[in-house]
Amino acid sequence: MTRVVITGTGLFTPAQAIDNAALVKTFNTWVEAENARWAEAIAAGEREPLQPSSEDFIVKASGIHSRYVLDAEGILDPERMRPNLPARDDDALSIQAEMGVAAANEALQAAKVAAADIDLVIVGCSNLERAYPAVAVELQAALGAGGHAYDMNVACSSATFAIDAATNAIRAGSASRVLVVSPEICSAHLNFRDRDSHFIFGDACTAIVLEDEALATAESRFEVLGTRLVTRFSNAIRNNAGFLNRVTDSDPLGADKLFVQEGRRVFKEVCPLVAALIGEHLASLSLGGDDLSRLWLHQANRHMNDLIARRVLGRDPTPEEAPIILDRYANTSSAGSIIAFHLHRGDLAAGALGVVCSFGAGYSAGNVVVRRC
Repeated sequence: MTRVVITGTGLFTPAQAIDNAALVKTFNTWVEAENARWAEAIAAGEREPLQPSSEDFIVKASGIHSRYVLDAEGILDPERMRPNLPARDDDALSIQAEMGVAAANEALQAAKVAAADIDLVIVGCSNLERAYPAVAVELQAALGAGGHAYDMNVACSSATFAIDAATNAIRAGSASRVLVVSPEICSAHLNFRDRDSHFIFGDACTAIVLEDEALATAESRFEVLGTRLVTRFSNAIRNNAGFLNRVTDSDPLGADKLFVQEGRRVFKEVCPLVAALIGEHLASLSLGGDDLSRLWLHQANRHMNDLIARRVLGRDPTPEEAPIILDRYANTSSAGSIIAFHLHRGDLAAGALGVVCSFGAGYSAGNVVVRRC
């Protein structure tokens, strides 16, 4: 069987960041204005007052302290509370393709691979800025890559599902070098006026180069020992925004069309699903939790990561074994586990084993077991 290796990764981080203090200040300013506007109804018991947010609440609920965003000004404006990302001319590079170029160039440089030698580009992310033409094809053209390209969406598991597709393409012989890119503009589909979720997301873009090992020249590489995917339908995490909103006469910008979730239900249902996926996958490779040196888990919630790692390892993980990046990046959807892998793999010795795992809406979960070469 053809051996597939990861030879390079790249990361685009927006220049702007918002810490919890600034986010809370904007949210509470809006809450005060809304409560004043509805003061009579609240006094009459006809309406419940909105509750303020706090830095302590955010950290306790998620472990998030800050997040990078494409536009902080629009988000922090109490009159707007959403990023301001002006429409671009059709002939201009799209926002996601622009993010992708930055992350891809870093990954290609690390892999010592020319863009022209890439024969498959997959853009996998939770929300694409348009239905067509594919952002992946636009990115392919911007980079000068060869072969073919396509978009895919499996929500927060898009990157790991794309790695599975890339690995299978290389093993099947339909591609020899694949670029997987995940441009996540999560701030654009977040309702910043929802106390339970206004702090969750940030923006980022990751890129990964996978190759047939026989062609690889980069010294640093990780062999993909196996991939495993699982999906189970659930409405607990949902985004209803789409072109059908137009024909149902509903508000396409309504809060109910953006990111909504039942947080406690998600925690209760997803954690055992993911822990079982990892455990069963390792067992199929004659491995166990004790064989792992690292868990690069989806970066959505600190408590979820701690619980899943504990179940896989059979004990509390050390910070090195299950690195956390969501404290400063927040939830970047499919990019999260790849950011963790990008930033926290250089210290592993040859032969060390690790798992890249993502999970989210669907439900979907993707698992990639790798070994440092």
